[in-house]
Amino acid sequence: MDIATGVGILAGIATICSLIIIDGGNFAAYYDKHAIIIIFGGATAATMVRFPFSVIAHGLPMGLRFAFTLRSVNPRELIEEITRVAEIARKSGPVALESVEVSDTFLAQGLRYIADGYDKDFIRDTMERDRDNFLQRLDEGSKVYRAIGDCAPAWGMVGTIIGMVSMFANMSDPSKLGPAMATALLATLYGALVANMITLPIADKLHIKLEEEEISRTLIIDGVLQMRDAKSATLVREMLLAYLPDHHRAEMAEAA
Repeated sequence: MDIATGVGILAGIATICSLIIIDGGNFAAYYDKHAIIIIFGGATAATMVRFPFSVIAHGLPMGLRFAFTLRSVNPRELIEEITRVAEIARKSGPVALESVEVSDTFLAQGLRYIADGYDKDFIRDTMERDRDNFLQRLDEGSKVYRAIGDCAPAWGMVGTIIGMVSMFANMSDPSKLGPAMATALLATLYGALVANMITLPIADKLHIKLEEEEISRTLIIDGVLQMRDAKSATLVREMLLAYLPDHHRAEMAEAA
């Protein structure tokens, strides 16, 4: 579980609440239903215009789920695990992979293909298609959240303009100036908070996870294909080390 996402959002909320408390603690003054309708209604409408409904329907929950729960993949640990499995496959044969337990479900899928005797082309095509579909879903989630983050501040400005128009139109009635000014200012505040504390950070995190998953899953595919060809564990390990930065290769070489 990626706790950094939750901790970051909670820290941002705590920061805003602390400033409100320092300024007097009147939380009610920072609530305005008109500003909420403008930001969330407008951002939702703009996102629906930008993307098909099917992309929004699975991109929003999937992006949120992966931003909070998708585990971080360590390529070094993954290489060591593939090397261990390759040694078992070389000594005991592909059938022995049926009883091997691994932590990565994508790797487990590849080992099952080897144990079942599928040919190399089938394994490559199927696993690459599975990888590409998974990365596409992550990319769609990232784009949906980035779209919301892009338009939320703009809708905040729309709310500000509406509030200012209402305020100037009712200059003769002082009782209406306060609500109009609250809508004008809080709409901008809500838009900035939604964009900079929630949606844009989640979009960036999903993009980072997409890059991590692309590397790790490509690494797994190459490792599985090498095991399918009954290559030695040492050869598999050396080939997969190309995915690591130079300083990590040196560390793994020293550890070996």
